[in-house]
Amino acid sequence: MIENEPEAEAQQQKQQRHAVAPEDDDPIVGMEEIDTDSNNLGDPGGNGGGGGGGGGGGFDNSMPRTYRPQELKKWRVAPTVGENYGRPGEMGAPHHISSCASMISGDDCKPVKIPSSQQELMKEKFKENQFNLLASDMIWLNRSLTDVRHHDCKKKHYPAKLPTTSIVIVFHNEAWSTLLRTIWSVINRSPRPLLKEIILVDDASEREHLGRQLEDYVKTLPVSTIVLRTVKRSGLIRARLLGAKHVKGQVITFLDAHCECTEGWLEPLLARIVLDRKTVVCPIIDVISDETFEYVTASDQTWGGFNWKLNFRWYRVPAREMQRRNHDRTAPLRTPTMAGGLFSIDRDYFYEIGSYDEGMDIWGGENLEMSFRVWMCGGTLEIAPCSRVGHVFRKSTPYSFPGGTSQIVNKNNARLAEVWLDGWSEFYYNINPGFTYRYRFYLLRAEFRLFSAPLKHILSSMLEFYLIL
Repeated sequence: MIENEPEAEAQQQKQQRHAVAPEDDDPIVGMEEIDTDSNNLGDPGGNGGGGGGGGGGGFDNSMPRTYRPQELKKWRVAPTVGENYGRPGEMGAPHHISSCASMISGDDCKPVKIPSSQQELMKEKFKENQFNLLASDMIWLNRSLTDVRHHDCKKKHYPAKLPTTSIVIVFHNEAWSTLLRTIWSVINRSPRPLLKEIILVDDASEREHLGRQLEDYVKTLPVSTIVLRTVKRSGLIRARLLGAKHVKGQVITFLDAHCECTEGWLEPLLARIVLDRKTVVCPIIDVISDETFEYVTASDQTWGGFNWKLNFRWYRVPAREMQRRNHDRTAPLRTPTMAGGLFSIDRDYFYEIGSYDEGMDIWGGENLEMSFRVWMCGGTLEIAPCSRVGHVFRKSTPYSFPGGTSQIVNKNNARLAEVWLDGWSEFYYNINPGFTYRYRFYLLRAEFRLFSAPLKHILSSMLEFYLIL
């Protein structure tokens, strides 16, 4: 069970309920705030929302690239979550579990003394989710975090009106403390008028606390939150599609179930989409230690790529992209691919490009597939450096998949290669000679231009990289 003080937590929740911003009573918004030909967010070159990333020319569709002014909401910055002095893990500090009684050097948080008799329990509980569950359960659900944004991010001014978003979180046998800490970080650090709802999708969990207990708990939250359940184990892709079907907000924001959103995380994502609805935006994904739950900042000098096994990889941002941004570390970064766990996308655009490929199973490859869809179907894929979300990165998965993880990932990647890569798929098969999946799926992309210029450039860069190696 979570070792949080119920009275203090109830008081915190009560304060959050009364932090709701007033209703939107002004339907007027200046056109300069949503003009895709100009940019009031500091993006060099006057590129606005990226103009479709150069991949939109010739892609015929009827979806407008901007919202009607009356669809947008006025908002105000969410109040800062104050530090709870003396509590473990506050301000993102590491939470060491030890039998010693000494203070943790450099930490303001209260040390936790775990008897030697519980060290074995800690190791056993680690296996349940492949992170230190004992440490997580001892950290408050509303813990404070250091503002890790670049100092220039704090000076940014975003449009006075932005679209609303629905947060979709898929989980399977997730720990209570990490799931609720994810939810509370969204509620505490999001401008309330922009947060339409939170949709939790339970992918056939077997743990008791994720049943009626969770349903009763979410009814007490200050933001509309619902729990959907799959009939059988469906995997991330189909579970996300189930959540997306119920979205009421204009933007879908997908998050994993073991994240922590930081101060000012949401506005930079929505601010890019309000300029151009075909912009898909990711935050910088920081690291939450699976051992101590310390919040560790990630580099803002990397973008998403892949190797020819079609595994996602982070690579250093090339000089040409730094030059396009005038070396402004806070300017939106156009990225070839995304990690896939955390991103925001306009709801209508999500379905216009075909949403996720339901032919993919469970998990794996869907992030690259979505990245290729965006670039090849008139969109732009970006990382917003001023948006930062922490994620618990595990060294191994606690879940098993029918047929084994490798089998499913290889099948998904082969399908990805066949659908989107044309002749470039040979690079995948050359590296994976023992795995063939030679079906053609031309109908899946019949409405899209075959092989857009941006993706050709990306693939050429990747080929160049590997030939050098």
